[in-house]
Amino acid sequence: MVEQLDTVFHALADPTRRAMLRSLTAGERNIGQLAQPFAMSFAAASKHVKVLEGAGLVRRHVRGREHVCRIHAKPLAEADAWLRVFETFWNDRLDGLDSLLREEDEAAARKPKGETS
Repeated sequence: MVEQLDTVFHALADPTRRAMLRSLTAGERNIGQLAQPFAMSFAAASKHVKVLEGAGLVRRHVRGREHVCRIHAKPLAEADAWLRVFETFWNDRLDGLDSLLREEDEAAARKPKGETS
């Protein structure tokens, strides 16, 4: 699973690949359609798609001469599950900070006016 996560995060590290993947959430796209927003060649777009395929994020099939891609979301769900650990971590830290700030506000409200620390 760790190797799979490494390839997923590597694939997602590139903004072009993230944009391609996002466009696939609307439905299947051929390589030319994936390349079009970036004004890149078919070959360059195909290299990006190969990285996404290697991470298991995209499946490609051939219809005649056209290479059609579709998203495969399972690896994204696995990456999301891994990231949720950090969501809990940060929520716990932010809850602690919130409590501390509330205590400071309450302590400041209890001080007589004009008194300083």
